[in-house]
Amino acid sequence: MYALDIVWNPSKGIDLGFYTLHFYSLMWITAFLLGFFIIKRIFKNEKQSNEALDSLFIYSVIGIMLGARLGHVIFYQPELINDDFFSIFLPFKFKGGIEFTGFQGLASHGAAIGMILSMYLYNKKVIKKSVLWVLDRVVVPVSLGAVFVRLGNFINSEIIGKATDSSFGIQFIQDTYNKYDVVKITGIKDVKDAYTALGSDPKYAELLEKVPFRHPAQLYEAFSYVFVFLILMYIYWKTNKSEQQGFLFGLFLVLLWTVRFFVEYVKEPQNIERADWLLNTGQLLSIPFVLIGLYFMFVYKAKQKLS
Repeated sequence: MYALDIVWNPSKGIDLGFYTLHFYSLMWITAFLLGFFIIKRIFKNEKQSNEALDSLFIYSVIGIMLGARLGHVIFYQPELINDDFFSIFLPFKFKGGIEFTGFQGLASHGAAIGMILSMYLYNKKVIKKSVLWVLDRVVVPVSLGAVFVRLGNFINSEIIGKATDSSFGIQFIQDTYNKYDVVKITGIKDVKDAYTALGSDPKYAELLEKVPFRHPAQLYEAFSYVFVFLILMYIYWKTNKSEQQGFLFGLFLVLLWTVRFFVEYVKEPQNIERADWLLNTGQLLSIPFVLIGLYFMFVYKAKQKLS
């Protein structure tokens, strides 16, 4: 019995004729725009200049995107370094012919590292307060951005959950049948039309039955991150904890990566070579972030007061 009873087979984006605007890209754009408005309000409260805000946006976008991409390659797909190096930095696949793919394969652990490094440079070059002062504030919008990134993963039928017979199971057609399979099966050259036919034409009902019901792990994660965002917002605006240097940053690390650690139990492992390990790659990478977060929450003491 599946309470959701959803066959998930969405369009990848909006066809503009000359270009397809991918929903995944829209989710990232939404994350950055909402983050900008939230941090703008925070910076106004902190009496920071618009110039400092504009620079923060640029540093954040570059740091998070570059870190997310490199993190995915290093942690999950290192073979790209030798097999298709330029696809790491460009939205194209070059191996076997040039094909536009968009920016796919972005790791949240890499994004976190990229954010920390970019905020270090931002503080050193622009605001000149303390890197923890910056991190304590940017983690608020970043936590909301994480919600939209996971929604984008859901739309793309990626980072899927394990097969389940629970009432929350969803059938991800586009995970079971890739675009080459679906064109071959249906004989329809247009991939979008081929997927539509596979999901709706009765003659393909037997093939549809072979698609397993899976945990919508992306939605579990996105839903949990909403609460991470609300907790951080409440603590920043309603308490004086933002004055304790490193506390909000530490809390962000603890909450976000604890969620990630436990949701990994219902995800398919992204690193197949480590599928039989007691803990998967995502969980192993989450543990240090949680420990660092606890350190900043309960152990770290600022050496000097902020000016």
